[in-house]
Amino acid sequence: MSKKGLILIVFLHLAMWMHASAQDSLQVQASLDSIKGMADDTVKVNRLMARSKSLYRYFDKRKEDNAFLQEAINVSHKIRYNKGLAEGYNELGTAKRNKSQYILAADFHERALKYAEDAKDVRLITISLNNIGVDYRRRDMLPKAFDFHFRALKLAEKANDVRNICIATNSIGNIKLSDGKYNDAIQEFSRSLRLEREGKNDLGVAINLGNLGYAYEGLGQLDKAIEYYKSSLAVNQAMDNKTGMSICYTCLGTAYQKKKNYPLAMEYLQKALQANDKVDDKVHVAESYLSIGRLLNEEGKHEEARKYIQGSIDLGLKWGFKSTLMEAYKAMADNYKRAGDFNRSIDNSNLSLLYKDSILDERSTTEFAQMQAMYVVHQKDNQIKQLQQEQDISQLRIRRNLALAIALAGFLFMLIVGGFFYIRHRNLQANRQTLQLELRSLRSQMNPHFIFNSLSSIHRYIWSNNQEEASDYLTKFSKLMRMILDNSQHTFIPLNKELESLRLYLDLEALRCNNIFDYNIHVAENINEEEVLIPPMIIQPYVENSIWHGLVHRKDKGRLDINVSLNGRVLEILVTDNGIGRKLAMEIKAKKDHLHNSMGMKVTEGRIALIRKINNTKDANVVVNDLQDHVGLATGTQVKIVLPAEFLF
Repeated sequence: MSKKGLILIVFLHLAMWMHASAQDSLQVQASLDSIKGMADDTVKVNRLMARSKSLYRYFDKRKEDNAFLQEAINVSHKIRYNKGLAEGYNELGTAKRNKSQYILAADFHERALKYAEDAKDVRLITISLNNIGVDYRRRDMLPKAFDFHFRALKLAEKANDVRNICIATNSIGNIKLSDGKYNDAIQEFSRSLRLEREGKNDLGVAINLGNLGYAYEGLGQLDKAIEYYKSSLAVNQAMDNKTGMSICYTCLGTAYQKKKNYPLAMEYLQKALQANDKVDDKVHVAESYLSIGRLLNEEGKHEEARKYIQGSIDLGLKWGFKSTLMEAYKAMADNYKRAGDFNRSIDNSNLSLLYKDSILDERSTTEFAQMQAMYVVHQKDNQIKQLQQEQDISQLRIRRNLALAIALAGFLFMLIVGGFFYIRHRNLQANRQTLQLELRSLRSQMNPHFIFNSLSSIHRYIWSNNQEEASDYLTKFSKLMRMILDNSQHTFIPLNKELESLRLYLDLEALRCNNIFDYNIHVAENINEEEVLIPPMIIQPYVENSIWHGLVHRKDKGRLDINVSLNGRVLEILVTDNGIGRKLAMEIKAKKDHLHNSMGMKVTEGRIALIRKINNTKDANVVVNDLQDHVGLATGTQVKIVLPAEFLF
C-alpha cells in the first residue's frame, strides 16, 4: 500500500470517529434539552438523575462534568427538593472521589448529609455518612473516617439496612487494618462476609475474603492468608472479574514470597501480569512488572530483575504513572545496590526522590485547585440562595398587593365601623401613656433611694473595716451601680439581669453585715430567664426590708430564700426570711424612738399598682404574711409578689 493510501485510510477512520462522536454529543444534548423542557418538579429531577447515572461513562471519557447531574441539582435547588439535593450531591461527591479529588468529594458528601437530614431520609443519611467516611479514609484521616462509618452503622442497624451495614462494617474493618489492629479487622470483615453471603453479593464476598487475607497476613499467619486469597480468587474467577483476579494473584505472589517459596510466588505474579494485560488501565501491568522485579531482586537474579523493573519504568514514563515510577526507581536502586553498583544505585534513588517530590507538589496543587473549586461552588450556592430569596420577596410582594386590594375593597365598610373603635382606642392609649409616664416617674424615685442607702452603707463600712475589704466592697458597688443605671433605662428587663443585680446587692449586704445571713435564689425549671421580662428593681426593696428589719436582729445566722415561679401567664416571687417578724421589728424601732419610712417599698407598691392598671388585671399585687410556729411564735416573714408575665418573644 502506498504512503498516500495509508494516509487516506487514517484520515477516513479519524473522520468516521469524529462523526460518531459528534452524533453522540448531539443525541446527549437533545436528551438533555427534552428533559429541560419539562416543568420543574420531582419527576424532572428523578429523570435527570436516572440519565446522569446511565451516561456517567460518556462524561468520564470526555473528562466533562455530568450535565444531567448538574441540572438535577439546579432544579432541586429551585423547587427546594432536599431528597434530590442529597442524591445529587452524593453522586457528585462519588464522581470527584473516583478522580482522587477527596477534598471536593468530602465537601459534596457533607452537603448531601445536610440535605438528607433536612429531608429526614434515614437511608440517604446512612449513605452520606458512609461516603464521607470513605473520603476521609482515602485521605488517611482514620479517626474521622471511623466516626462517620460508626454513625452510619448504628443508623443502618436500626433501619435493618443490610447493604449499608455491609459497607460500614467493611469500611471499619479497613480502618482497623490500616491501624494495625488485625484481630479487630478480622471480626469486622467476618461479619461483613456473612451478610454478603446471605445477600448473595458475590463481589462483596470476594472483597471481604481478600480483606481477611490481608488481616491474617498482617498477623503473620501466611497459610491462613493464602487460604482466604485463594477463596477470593475462586469467586472472582466465577464472576470473570479480571481486576479482582489480578489483585488475588498479586496477593498470593506476595504471600509466597514472604514464605520464601519463590517458584510459586513467581507463578502467581506471572498470572497477575497476564490478567492485567486484559485490563484497560495499564498501571496494573506496570505494578505487576515491578512486583516480579522485586521478587527477582530478592532471589539475587539482578540482570533478570532489571528487565522487569525497566518494563515498569517504561510504562510509567509512557502513561505518566508517577507513583509507579517512584517505586520502580526505588526498586532499581535496590537492584544496583545488591549488585554492588553504588553509583547507579544513587542515581536511581535520586530519580525516585524526584518523583516523590513531584507527587507531593502535584498533590498540593491538586488540593489547592480543589479548594478553589469549593470556593466557586460555595459562591454559586450563595447566588442560588440569593435568587431564591429574591423569588420569596417577589411572592411576598404579590401577596401584599393582593391583601392591599382586598383591604381597599372593604375600606368603606371598615371606615364606618373602625371610626368608633379608633376614637375609643385613642382615649385608652392616652390613658396608658399617662400611666407609663407615672410608672417611669416612680422608677426614677426608686433608683436614687437605693443609691442613697448603698452610699450610706459604704460610708459606715469604710469607717469600720480595713482598706482592702473596703476596696472590694466599692468594686462590687460600682458594678451594681452600672447595672442599675443600665436597667433603669427600660420599663422591663430580662429576669436574669434582675436576678444578677439582686445577687450582687445581697453579696454587698452580706459583707456589710459580716455574713450574718445566707441566701438562696431558686428559679423554676419552666422559666427561661432570658425570655421572661420583669420591671427593674421590683424585688430589691422587699429583700432589703427582710434583711434590715428581720435578719439583722437574730442572734444566730439567718436565711433568706427567693423563689421565682411561673403559673400560666402569672409570675410569682416569694421572698421568705426567718427573721424576728414584723411585730417585734416594730417594737425595736419604737424603742429606738424613730420609725423608718420605707420609701423603696412605697415606690414599689405604687409601681405594682400602675402595672395593674396598665394591664387591666388583678394579677399584680403584693401580699405579706407573718410566719409562725405551732405555738404562735414568729418564725419570719414571707412576701408574695404577683405580676402579669411579660415575654421577650
